Amino acid sequence: MSYSLNSVIINPSSKSSPKNAVVLCHGYGGDGNDISILANYWKNFLPDTLFVCPDAPEICKVNPAGYQWFDLMDQTDEETLSKSLIAENKLNKFIDEVTNKNKLSFNKIALVGFSQGCMIALQTALKKKDQIKCVIGYSGKILNIKHLNQNINSKPEIFLMHGDSDAVVPANFLLEAKEFFNKNHYKIQTKIFKNCEHRIPTEGSSIGLEFLKKNLYK
Repeated sequence: MSYSLNSVIINPSSKSSPKNAVVLCHGYGGDGNDISILANYWKNFLPDTLFVCPDAPEICKVNPAGYQWFDLMDQTDEETLSKSLIAENKLNKFIDEVTNKNKLSFNKIALVGFSQGCMIALQTALKKKDQIKCVIGYSGKILNIKHLNQNINSKPEIFLMHGDSDAVVPANFLLEAKEFFNKNHYKIQTKIFKNCEHRIPTEGSSIGLEFLKKNLYK
């Protein structure tokens, strides 16, 4: 099955039609294959789940071997937001494709993002008029709080995780996001990992798995 973004697709291990789907968004300079490592761990415990790991729509300017959701180099906040809106539209279309082609309802869709993938996942999920079930964000942030605050359409369940030693996207951005979500009355869970840099630790993947089980299988 083909989609508008080139993707690593991991079909349900049960060999049946998927009962739900998880879309995983990689970080800046990565690709769908990178983040499929996480999906390949989760698939062992979520047998009826389709995992789809798209490549972001642009070649990364810093790492041409990888991809970017939007440009981060030498941009004003307004330019970054403008470019993120293009990526948001493409991710939104992609989620719709996954939902429609697999005959799933939106409340059976989870969105997972790491770093820049977390930024675009949060922005897309909150603005999406068809509410998906949940979002897991690793090592990311809300890209533009003012814009998002003015464009909320959905309130999916959210779990944000971050390393306390992250020098790429500092952990204070998790606290900033938590404050935003609490003010807007979201069901938000957070976890900060000690002595953890810009990565997804084993504990983070295990917590994410339990969150997906709770939201997609119960």
